[in-house]
Amino acid sequence: MKSLLLLGGLIGFAIGLGLGLVHEKSLPSALIHACVALYVAGMLMRWWGRVWIKALQKSQEEHHRG
Repeated sequence: MKSLLLLGGLIGFAIGLGLGLVHEKSLPSALIHACVALYVAGMLMRWWGRVWIKALQKSQEEHHRG
């Protein structure tokens, strides 16, 4: 689960920083936006990982039942 959180954070930071620099924002402003994107993307990836694992476990239980 931690790896998904880190992956989401890394992707969010890269996207936030990239978009900030493409839109010609100042570096401090781009870094703040990248940090916010890091947090949001990390939390979304953690949530999605939990949903994904629960769905896989449910599918595995159904497969063993029938």
